[in-house]
Amino acid sequence: MAAFPEPVSSETGAQTRSAPGVGVAAPSIADAPAASVRTCLELPADDGHPNGGYKEQGSPGIGSRSRDSSADRSQTGGGAPCGIMKDGSKQRQVRKKTVSFSSMPSDRKMNSTAACISFMMEGCEMKKVRSNSRMYNRYFILDADMRWLRWEPSKKDSEKAKLEIKSIKEVRLGKKTPVLRSNGLSDQFPDEFAFSIIYGENYESLDLVASTADVVSTWVMGLRYLVSYGRHTLDMVEPSLPSLRTSWIGSVFELADVEKQGYIELSRAMQIIKGLNPGMRESRIELKFKELQKAKDQYGEDINSDTFVEAYCELCTRPEVFFLMVQFSSNKEYLDNKDLMLFVEVEQGVEGVTEEMCHGIVQKYEPSAEGRERGCLSIDGFTHYLLSSECHIFDPQHKRVCQDMSQPLSHYYINSSHNASLLEDHFWGSSDISSYIRALRMGCRSLEVVVWDGPDCEPVVYVGSSVASQLVFSKVLDIINQYAFESSEYPLILCVVTHCSVPQQRVMAQHMKKILGDKLYMEPPGIEEHYLPSPEKLKGKILLKGKCLPPNYPDSEGEVTDEEEGMEMSRRIVGAEEKDHLNGIGCKRLLVCKELSDLISLCKSVQFRDFEVSKRDQKYWEICSFNEVDANRFANEFPEDFVCYNKRFLSRIYPTPMRIDASNMNPQDFWKCGCQIVAMNYQTPGLMMDLNLGWFRQNGNCGYVLRPAIMREEVSYFSANARDSLPGVSAQLLHIKLISGQNLPKPRGSAAKGDVVEPYIYVEIHGIPADCTEQRTKTVSQNGDNPIFDESFEFQINLPELAVLRFVVLDDDYIGDEFIGQYTIPFECLQPGYRHVPLQSLTGEFLPNTTLFVHVAITNRRGGGKAQKRGLSVRKGRKAREYTSTKTTGIKVVDELFRASTQPLREATDLRENVQNAMVSFKELCGLAPAANMKQCILTVSSWLVNSERTLRVTVDLTGAYPTMEAQGPVPELLRKVLTAYDTMIQTSRTLIESADVVHAKLTQAQRAGLDFHEDLHRIGAKEGLKGRKLQKALESYAWNITVLKGQADLLKHAKSEAMDTLRQIHCAAQSCGLAKNGANAPQAPPASPHVAHTLRPPPLHAIPEAETADHDPFPSH
Repeated sequence: MAAFPEPVSSETGAQTRSAPGVGVAAPSIADAPAASVRTCLELPADDGHPNGGYKEQGSPGIGSRSRDSSADRSQTGGGAPCGIMKDGSKQRQVRKKTVSFSSMPSDRKMNSTAACISFMMEGCEMKKVRSNSRMYNRYFILDADMRWLRWEPSKKDSEKAKLEIKSIKEVRLGKKTPVLRSNGLSDQFPDEFAFSIIYGENYESLDLVASTADVVSTWVMGLRYLVSYGRHTLDMVEPSLPSLRTSWIGSVFELADVEKQGYIELSRAMQIIKGLNPGMRESRIELKFKELQKAKDQYGEDINSDTFVEAYCELCTRPEVFFLMVQFSSNKEYLDNKDLMLFVEVEQGVEGVTEEMCHGIVQKYEPSAEGRERGCLSIDGFTHYLLSSECHIFDPQHKRVCQDMSQPLSHYYINSSHNASLLEDHFWGSSDISSYIRALRMGCRSLEVVVWDGPDCEPVVYVGSSVASQLVFSKVLDIINQYAFESSEYPLILCVVTHCSVPQQRVMAQHMKKILGDKLYMEPPGIEEHYLPSPEKLKGKILLKGKCLPPNYPDSEGEVTDEEEGMEMSRRIVGAEEKDHLNGIGCKRLLVCKELSDLISLCKSVQFRDFEVSKRDQKYWEICSFNEVDANRFANEFPEDFVCYNKRFLSRIYPTPMRIDASNMNPQDFWKCGCQIVAMNYQTPGLMMDLNLGWFRQNGNCGYVLRPAIMREEVSYFSANARDSLPGVSAQLLHIKLISGQNLPKPRGSAAKGDVVEPYIYVEIHGIPADCTEQRTKTVSQNGDNPIFDESFEFQINLPELAVLRFVVLDDDYIGDEFIGQYTIPFECLQPGYRHVPLQSLTGEFLPNTTLFVHVAITNRRGGGKAQKRGLSVRKGRKAREYTSTKTTGIKVVDELFRASTQPLREATDLRENVQNAMVSFKELCGLAPAANMKQCILTVSSWLVNSERTLRVTVDLTGAYPTMEAQGPVPELLRKVLTAYDTMIQTSRTLIESADVVHAKLTQAQRAGLDFHEDLHRIGAKEGLKGRKLQKALESYAWNITVLKGQADLLKHAKSEAMDTLRQIHCAAQSCGLAKNGANAPQAPPASPHVAHTLRPPPLHAIPEAETADHDPFPSH
């Protein structure tokens, strides 16, 4: 965990006095049963290291996939790059493999510190990086006495090509030094393949690049252990002293050995280990026991205690979890209460962590009684905790209704089903009443019911050619009445498509009134209202959508225009051909009885003509249905108009009748336009249903999701086809590290023999076109039990509220089927930190004990425009900074108003980005990535002081509103640079906090003044001679300007809140690390007004130049 100021890259070792290391350690040699370290490292061939065999070179992006998906894309109609089908339905293209010769043997599994040090003593080849960015192959090896690290060949004297272990100050994982972050190296190797050794009084760096992430982890763990405990710890521990873990598993063996014979049967031993790890294959357990018995020349069906303990430790130790645990462990083999608090608060981002909370975690997940009594979490307890719901990637807050449900109904996406009665496709599929139950239980809030004349004057429900499997309409209503509000209390919309004669329509109306009763919403819409009621007001109500007669219609029946969907279905099924056309879409006349018509209130179906007509004539309670082909055309040709239309009116998108196989359209193509009801074929699994079901999880699976604010506000600008950052929306950077997989099964439809898989993972982002992208990992060879991927990806998310993340796991060595599992989650539901991702089958069932292990971090994107490639940080100096500006409307009085807001817009950008740049500079000087939080930075400075041989005294004064970091006595220049960067960060934060309200008020005032023109903008524009396209452009520019002003004001308000949170983090971290001056009391909130007395003089408001943000190496070359 230790980190230090940026080191100076050097090639020579410096012999200095020993410095105690940070608390990172792991089980010692004593933790491995008595056989030998070599025995602890061996694994069977089929459980080999994933990087020891074949693997893919590189990670292709969009366009590089396992099979041709052009057919799937064409069906979406949008052509967006997110339309990728990975559901096993297509044959893949042949992809050439290359062999990777890893320096990590395929039969090694690093599950103890002793194993790591043994590997280091054998040595391996790595690349040594010089300050000029050149790399040289060297063979690195740890001396047998564990005092020196040596490398060869080298032009230097062999006595100089070495580094004394006790001179090491820190071991950094990843590209965390100026040399490794330099532009010349940033794209040559992954972050996981690099690490740096910081050593000597001048904090020089030895920068190394390994062949695999596993080699890096092994060296980092071993070196950190030696830095923390020295070489003597391993020697002094008595081999006979059992560890917390071995004591527990030994006691498990004793309980199983009822006869006290000293052994148990192999079948019983396998049963116990299988019970402790339910996802583990029995064949793997049996093979491990036989392997260990053979190594000890023991044969037969009896397993003794040593063999049982050894087998358990090798089978049930996940190396990646072990590596993680020892980074936080202040001892050799477990996390105590303080270690666990640090992990939960700093890495998992949990607020308000207490000792009681951590004690509860230990009591819940630690398997050993001794561990629970001592308050310690062993590797097994830590693994159980990480696999628990507490470390699920899905934020538990979203498992219940967490959004504002008082907005108009048109402001929500509504989970919708198309042809819910079908079990399969439209042509061959049969109707089944259980399909309605399934859809309702899955959170569906809009059901389609297609009704036809039935025998004995009893209407029936069926779709397509499923005449033989008709459902009685009254029975369907019974089921809907019974299950309508089982999973959600919010309104259910019944889309009734009627093909009945008038007499049977009257029977339909009687059934609905009798069966649905008070649940049926029949109140007439309020003429004085402008928007639909909210889901909150409509709780427990069923709304009917359909064609109806005009109000106060005098006759008992009348003709209406059949809605497009009913017409198309009738034409396909019955063969009707009508020549009447409206807006290029065919239609026909339909007789509707008044009794049925009167049941329809808020969802009256009308024919769509064009956006201008709708804007002028359509009532808020009227709803239009769009064929997906027409909806796609509107989305591509009139994206802004479509978004504006959906702010007030409901729109329903239904699949084209050409989808006779009941395939699904991509809902994102229409969600990005604000379309609320996108009807999906629930009976057809695959990518599109994954997106739909994953999306609606985010609000307690209630069937309603609030649309992004930029798509709801009456005056705002948003284009559905945006391909860059949006005005007033804070883009986010999503950092995903795919660490490992657990218990990945063979694809269900695979015809290959055996159960070995070669998995790889696609990470997909679905959203607006600017966000749609994908990345893939390498292929792990012949390992589905615990494949290690260790690959990181970064995604820029321009509209987080509409983004969805999807993990897809595929088998690279398959016959017939390659789909292993997937998981889809809205961006807003992601939890940061180390998380497990449960995988689902093609049909949506969760695969038992099958997960991915990932790390998630989310940060604000720095600067504007596209992210630059320089590590994880993007900074812009004053010259390169991009300012969001207003557009000219061509209306003089309006342009003068918006022109006056130019200065506060620039001030708001400078306030935000000066703080962001200063924070990134401080984090990088601490050797941390920009994704790190401020608690990690303060912990880093604290650990640096602890590990220094010099007498250093640095304190944080918490008595004022803005904590100052002070040094007593002489300090090294590098620490002084850290203090200077900290001071700059505090000053820019203070300037932001104290100036934000004034600038925010200016932006808000300009926005309100602009909105005053909204009602008369058409008239004013026409008066100045604007008409046609010019007037339309003026209205768009006006909406853009209002959106920019509101968005920048919101961003500034959010930035102020984040800056205050940063100060609170500093307060908490300084107190917990003992850096608080004179044991300062609890933190006090920073002032929001510039009139509060202060100790720091805020700098003038201007952009921090590049030199101050450490974009280059800030240290002199040695």
